[in-house]
Amino acid sequence: MIHTQLQDFMKQIQLQILTFGIAKEIIGKQIFDIDLPENSTVQNLKNTLFEQYPELGKLKSLSIAVNNEYAESDYALSTSDEIALIPPVSGG
Repeated sequence: MIHTQLQDFMKQIQLQILTFGIAKEIIGKQIFDIDLPENSTVQNLKNTLFEQYPELGKLKSLSIAVNNEYAESDYALSTSDEIALIPPVSGG
C-alpha cells in the first residue's frame, strides 16, 4: 500500500509553457516544458517558476493564462492545457 501511495505521489505531468516580454527574456525561451506533480495548481506552477527563475519573482506581477483565460491560483492544471506567462505590460 505504501508503494502505491508513493507511486501516486511521484506521478508527474508535463506542461508546455509559452512566454512573452520580460518573462521570455528571463527564461531565455519562448516555449519550454516543465514537470510538476499531478494535481498541481497555478500557484504550484508559480512557486516552481520562482524557484527555478528567481528573477521572475522580482516582477511587479506575473499572471498565468490557461487556455486563453487568466487563471486563478487554485486552478488545477493538466497536460492538455495551453499555459502562458503574462508579465506586466508597459506603455501608455
